[in-house]
Amino acid sequence: MAVKKAVQCGNVEDAIEKVNDLNPEILDTNPQLFFHLQQQRLIELIRNGKVEEALEFAQEELAPRGEENQSFLEELERTVALLAFEDVSNCPVGELLDISQRLKTASEVNAAILTSQSHEKDPKLPSLLKMLIWAQNQLDEKAAYPRIKDLSTAILEDPAV
Repeated sequence: MAVKKAVQCGNVEDAIEKVNDLNPEILDTNPQLFFHLQQQRLIELIRNGKVEEALEFAQEELAPRGEENQSFLEELERTVALLAFEDVSNCPVGELLDISQRLKTASEVNAAILTSQSHEKDPKLPSLLKMLIWAQNQLDEKAAYPRIKDLSTAILEDPAV
């Protein structure tokens, strides 16, 4: 949760440090995740108006990865395009500065952490609730039982006799 929160707040360096403290293999074995974290770091530098630092970071950290992988290069070009516009609200890639980009990166990191800890990537609760509804629908045809009418409150409804 601390890693996810750090990414959502734009503190990517802290998030990378926390991931490495948790399990250094996560970023070593997932170059796409590491690139996306570094891309998010670049986005945060641009968001904070640190243009020179952003250019230097892109050149030293991200450009070599772009040479290895065409999709990384395309994403890097889209990100660096943010620097070409004074008014990013009219920029064709302005969505990179939106909070949803942070959330996307945070979710990707969270999924990688859960997978590394042998947990499911997706939360189990939605599946369990679907199974509960299915089971209740099956029982409705065969028996009277205390039914959960509203899943949000989990209040039982007395069976119809």
